[in-house]
Amino acid sequence: MDRAKLDVDTLLKIVLVLIVVWLGLEVLDTALGLLTGLLGILQPFLGVILIVLIVLWLLDRL
Repeated sequence: MDRAKLDVDTLLKIVLVLIVVWLGLEVLDTALGLLTGLLGILQPFLGVILIVLIVLWLLDRL
């Protein structure tokens, strides 16, 4: 029974991809935090607008 079916190179590539995804999510979180801080009061209205646009798109009205 082989326990080590993955090469070390493959495992390192998987870890590297996970780290890149993690760093990308951190950058995205920071950018969205700054954006929501700047928008302030407009944030609920933007949510409503997005919901309306999605519903219109799903109903083929857009």
